[in-house]
Amino acid sequence: MTIDQHQAEAEHLLRTAGILPVITVDSIDQGRRIAEALLSGGLRTLELTLRTPAALETLAALKNELPDIIIGAGTVLDEAQVRQSIDAGADFLVTPGTPPALADALALAPLPVVPGAATPTELLALMARGFRVCKLFPASAVGGLAMLKGLAGPLAGLKLCPTGGIGEHDAADYLAQPNVVCIGGSWMVPKAWIDAGEFDKITASAAKAAIIVEGVRGRD
Repeated sequence: MTIDQHQAEAEHLLRTAGILPVITVDSIDQGRRIAEALLSGGLRTLELTLRTPAALETLAALKNELPDIIIGAGTVLDEAQVRQSIDAGADFLVTPGTPPALADALALAPLPVVPGAATPTELLALMARGFRVCKLFPASAVGGLAMLKGLAGPLAGLKLCPTGGIGEHDAADYLAQPNVVCIGGSWMVPKAWIDAGEFDKITASAAKAAIIVEGVRGRD
């Protein structure tokens, strides 16, 4: 799969999702309950971060048990994690940042990838390698909406998935930007709800997120 091919697939996947819940799990059972809650709320695409020992086995289990869900391996930091995520059955890959060695591995990946960047220089370097669908992270910390608006002119053709610091209150504003295909966030899956077993609240929050996507995309 060429960069052009997996970037086209990445854009389609993210645009279809609209809002990408970012989850971190401590066990397969916990991951299953979170995923089921998100699905019940109308969100079928998620990013599962590789921040815990249970991440890869949870990814593999969810892909086996919940065929309707689309899972991206997130916080991918190196070539080894690229291979491990592919082996576990990830549908796409997301990185928080993209040093050259990781960019090399992503360019050769046989599935959609969303490389991360925080500055115009980093984004230009990724574009020079053929990437045109990127994660802006941490979005709010590097300028938020003002940053996205500032990038839209000089980096025409670049599509972004801003993630980091976005919440239900400003999700629609981010999603309405013409260079944004998707937004990522964890406001639908706060740790307090997960620890308390309040998965019904996750379902309700996911349903609100789905309504936000429909409201913004319905105006496009």
